[in-house]
Amino acid sequence: MSAGVRACAASLTALAVVVLAGCSGTGGAGPPDPSGTPPGPSGTARWQPRPGLAWQWQLDGRVDPSADVPVYDIDGFENGAADVARLHRAGRKVICYVNVGAWEDFRPDRDAFPRAVLGGPNGWRGERWLDIRRLSVLRPIMERRFDMCRDKGFDAVEPDLVEGYTEETGFPLTADDQLAYNRMIADIAHARGLAVGLKNDLPQIPRLVDDFDFAVNEQCAQYGECARLTPFVAAGKAVFHVEYGEPARAFCPESRRLGLSSMRKTPELGVWREPC
Repeated sequence: MSAGVRACAASLTALAVVVLAGCSGTGGAGPPDPSGTPPGPSGTARWQPRPGLAWQWQLDGRVDPSADVPVYDIDGFENGAADVARLHRAGRKVICYVNVGAWEDFRPDRDAFPRAVLGGPNGWRGERWLDIRRLSVLRPIMERRFDMCRDKGFDAVEPDLVEGYTEETGFPLTADDQLAYNRMIADIAHARGLAVGLKNDLPQIPRLVDDFDFAVNEQCAQYGECARLTPFVAAGKAVFHVEYGEPARAFCPESRRLGLSSMRKTPELGVWREPC
């Protein structure tokens, strides 16, 4: 299963002010939200998870709400509005997992994808890579999926498989194709008031950090790549990170030093977690 620098000095300053306001809770807005949302006068500001937030990532079945953490990342199709509302009542923020880079034969909207956009298998049963160059074809499908996330009450989206240009997809995808697609995905989320995370895609973090609200990473410690995620932390944005094979004692010290939100999980992404 899942980084264009375009900010100017003014936008960085504004971001710093927002982060500091969220941490201090000054100005009569009340205490800061423990899940990282800056307080605002209307309460409608898009969620901005801050570095170091603890999280739970469960994609195997309907969510088990037993983990005492402020952020949950769960499957958008397999969980309903009632599941999201239950987590909200417990003070959690909730991320909607959606595969945007591959077709899945087990999803209810599988027939919405034309055969022409389906590429080779990606190693997961029932999945095939998508031709992400076909923006006009894929955009309305992804818009409907993100509508689902919004309508169920999710706070954010985790779009999976946004680094197809590095894989054998069956299509001649380029880095520029991926940048255009990933920015489209971010725009779709933001238009619906949803935060959005960049999943893996480490080489493009410098060009995408300003387009995304947080990062999700798998196995950066195993491959010695965690430092590549620091642009998100420097921008005041959370990096939600998991390892599968590495013991926690091996990667947690560096994760804490870098400001990552790290834990160990099994590849099935069930309920079990070993946080740093």
